[in-house]
Amino acid sequence: MRLVYTENVHTLHLPPGHRFPIGKYGALVERVGRRHADLLLLGARASLEDLALVHHRSYLDAFLAGTLSEPSVRRLGFPWSETLVARSVRSVGGTLAALSWAMHGGAAGHLAGGTHHAFADRGEGFCALNDLAVAIAVARRDYGVRRAAVVDLDVHQGNGTASLFASDPDVFTCSLHGERNYPFRKARSSLDVGLPDGCDDATYLRALDAALEQVHAFRPELLLYQAGVDILAGDRLGRMAVSLAGLAARDARVYG
Repeated sequence: MRLVYTENVHTLHLPPGHRFPIGKYGALVERVGRRHADLLLLGARASLEDLALVHHRSYLDAFLAGTLSEPSVRRLGFPWSETLVARSVRSVGGTLAALSWAMHGGAAGHLAGGTHHAFADRGEGFCALNDLAVAIAVARRDYGVRRAAVVDLDVHQGNGTASLFASDPDVFTCSLHGERNYPFRKARSSLDVGLPDGCDDATYLRALDAALEQVHAFRPELLLYQAGVDILAGDRLGRMAVSLAGLAARDARVYG
């Protein structure tokens, strides 16, 4: 098992009071590095060729050059900058590095990424490029993978990922999310489980067990796990009430 980190993902300069907690990435790398430095690998930039497996070239050109329309930038949620471009491309590259290690070693994690709100032709919800979708496309191209599954346990539905694979019978997208949380217009995953505000450990884990049975029945060759922690009680955007023990139980079930 290796954990990939992405250089400079925490250096994005945001306006004062911006609600995205950009400092979490650097803090996580620092903490893991203090305890398990031997597990860390440095990811690289994704190539334009890799990104174009999923995203429309017109969107990529506009994002990379900084010529997105004002509504597109507003939907993205970040002000455009060259730093944002570098961070986004490196973040996809980190997930591809984890994919490479997993295909040879069985499993790997990425300490950033999970940008599941990005669509083929646009970004939204703080997600410019969809690293999960690019990883599946690269796995098919480079490793001969046919059937893949995404288990998305972020409190927000991965609408971009769901949309990208809506017509693909060989990708199973599973999402457990806050029914009343963002995005307010949900896409259709292979399996959507909307959970109530205040959802506790027992309710969450029952729903997860039932969902994982369907994922297992699909028999994917590759499993991508979006391990969002915003289901934790006290998360100011999550509105759920899962404990740290419940979160650990969730992860153990997915790994199992």
